[in-house]
Parts: sequence; structure tokens; C-alpha cells
Amino acid sequence: MNYRLPVGFVTLLIAVAGCSGVANLPSAPANQVAFSPAVQASGRTVRSHPSGSASFQVVYTFQDSADGGNPFAGLTADSAGNLYGTTSSGGSGYGTAFELKNTAKGYKYVVLHTFASGSDGANPYARLMPGAGGKLYGTTVNGGGGAGTVFELLPGKAPRTERVLYAFTQSVQGANPSAGDLTIDSNGAIYGTTQYGGAYGQGTVFKLSPAKGADKEKVLYSFGANSNDGTQPYAGVTFDRAGNIYGTTALGGEGYGTVFELTPSKSGWTEQIIHTFGNVSDGGTPYAGLSFDAQGNLFGATTQGPGSGGGTFFELTPSNGSWSFNTIYSLSGWGISGEFRTAYLDPSDNIFGTTHCDGQYSSGSVYELQRSGSTYNYVDLYDFTGGTDGQYVFSNPAFDSHGNIFGTTNVGGSGYGVVWEVRGSRQNRRAPRVISSAPG
Repeated sequence: MNYRLPVGFVTLLIAVAGCSGVANLPSAPANQVAFSPAVQASGRTVRSHPSGSASFQVVYTFQDSADGGNPFAGLTADSAGNLYGTTSSGGSGYGTAFELKNTAKGYKYVVLHTFASGSDGANPYARLMPGAGGKLYGTTVNGGGGAGTVFELLPGKAPRTERVLYAFTQSVQGANPSAGDLTIDSNGAIYGTTQYGGAYGQGTVFKLSPAKGADKEKVLYSFGANSNDGTQPYAGVTFDRAGNIYGTTALGGEGYGTVFELTPSKSGWTEQIIHTFGNVSDGGTPYAGLSFDAQGNLFGATTQGPGSGGGTFFELTPSNGSWSFNTIYSLSGWGISGEFRTAYLDPSDNIFGTTHCDGQYSSGSVYELQRSGSTYNYVDLYDFTGGTDGQYVFSNPAFDSHGNIFGTTNVGGSGYGVVWEVRGSRQNRRAPRVISSAPG
């Protein structure tokens, strides 16, 4: 059976092979704490905070009505424990931006913006990113000039005022920003990727600089310049402390994607391919982005491989101007069942991630790779059953200040996805550290 997931303005066809149905699924195993149904209050779902013994629960169940439905992105948590996210559908049919407000009685669901298509933008696939002064930034894959937008939501009471910062067309300036996180530097400049468009039609890395009226967009690099180049970046980019840009492309190279570095100079940005995936021991198709640890090593993940496996985690170590590639863990699974979003590192280089279609019930999972010297041990935190707990995870793991993990599923629940929480034991909670940042 095939399960179709819209990506950009094309369709990504995934052969689900045992990962397709939600009917007649077994109940959660004994080590997975049961969850109660969502509470409906005044049209909004309010979830009480879990007890200290809970390991998993559904925070919110989408109805694909005014609230939105089918989130393709994860969440962002602020210091007060409020959660921010997007849905790809619902609202007026083109998705929403929302907040789960952390209150003493639980989480209160608030629609921050309802996308209307046209110049407003449509179908956000990326999560919201915080900026200065309480602003939130994001992208839509459609709408705008016909090929997506970059937008900001101004602080204030809901619904928030939205301002489209840039509207993409099918042009050399880029098209269809997909699921990648935006990066905002201290001057307010925004960096991101588009999956298509550019000089060769295979995607771009772009920069938006604040300006009076509409922001000014500049393409830093267009992918597909030659047969060895990467194509179609899906994730966002990250910076090292010297201001160089790093990222992944889902395709290109030998056909399974690349890791790239962009170095600035007076004449522009120069690309260097620092790894080309062959789907051998290294895996293939990196939809996820990259993260730095404190030593300057890069960590990332592939969605498939080795061969027909469920993806890999890898480390790239710098040495005398070059990079050494090492596969640090291979996930079980099939095809492209693995990591779709950028994982997080804690201060000890433990890795927290999700799979979109792996796990005991082929409906997605949340896990930790615990580092022990030079090896990693897999710890299963939760396996989705595909029922009311949700199904198919296209979500980064987002942490609150206590180290509890939050995310979304694309379907399941009432059919339109859920927001979920995984709580670890108090002594095992770790808030991840984000090393990379954009230059000032």
C-alpha cells in the first residue's frame, strides 16, 4: 500500500509496507503508560499536566476544523513552557499557526493565525521560530507569489498580526521553502532554504535582510550547478562560530544526498561538498539537518539505509581543513522510515530523535541514543500505535525547561494528528544544548 505525503508542490511517494493502516492495532504494551482521551472545553482542548509517573500522553488532538490539522512540523517551546507550532491543513483549508499556552490548569489551545492562501501564504510545513521582541517566524510552502512565503507573527493577543516578509515565485530567487527551520541572527537577518527554484531549479540557500517595506532577499547558493552537486535541500542550515554555513540536501551527489559547507568571501559564497551519501554503510536521503557539539563536530541523520534499513546517525569530525565521516548508529526499519527532522544533542552528546514510520507498530517512535564512550545505546522512549496516540511523526523533539519532550504526529488521534508529550524520570531529564547560531 502507498501513503502519499505532499512535499512542496510535488508528492513524495512512500511505500508504506506494513505501516499503512490504523485499524485493529494492538493496545499499547505494558511499558507504555496509557493516556486518557482529550478534554473538550469551550471548543478548545485542554490537557491537564501529567502526573509524575506518566511517561507519555496526548496533549492535544487536532480536529481539522478551525484549529487546523495534519501538522508536518514539530514544536518550539519558550521559557514559560508555552508551545508553538503549525498545521498544514484546517483553518480555512490552508493551515494554521497555533500556541498551546501553559497554564495552571493545563495547556490551552489558541489559534495565532489562519492562512488564507493567495498573498497570505498556504500550507506551512516548518515549525515556528522565535525572534526578538516576541516575534515568531516561519514559512509556507505554497501561496505568496505562487511558491511559498517567509512570514512573521507580531506579538500581541490572538489572532496575531501576520506580515509576509518575502513571497517566492518559481524563479531563480528560489521556490517552495519546505520543512527547514529558519535561522535568525542578532541583526534580524533570516537564513533558510528552498527545495526548488534557484539558477538550476534544484533549490537554494537564501538570506533575508531587514529593510523598509519588504525584506530584501539574496540567494547565497543555487544547488544543481554540476552533476556532483546536491539538490533539493529539505532542512534548514546551521552556522559555525566563523560564520560558515552547513546543511544537507536530500538528493544529488550519488543520488542519496550530500552534506555541504558554504564559506563566505568578498565575491560571494563558495560551496564545498564534505560528504556524498551512497546508501552503503553511511545511509542515504538526509531530510534532517545538522547540529554542532561543543568540540565543533557535526551530527546528522539519514532517513534510509544502510541499503534498505531505517536510516543512520553520523558524525563529521573536522581535521586540518577536511572532515572525517563516521556512522555512529544504524536504525532498524525499512526504506525511508527513519529520521525526518533534526535531532538534538544534550551536553553529553546524547541524541534525542524521532522516526516517522519506525517503531514496534510502524507508526513512528521517540528515542534516545545514549553515548557510552565511542558507542551509542538505543533507548526506546515511545512507540506510536497509530490509534488515538497518533501516527507518523514528522516532528523534531522539543524540550521544555524540565527536559520533557514534545512533538506532533501527522495523522492518528481523530485522523488529523496530535500533540504529544514524553516525560522521563526526573533524574534522567536533560535539556539539549543548541550550539550553533547565526553570526551577528
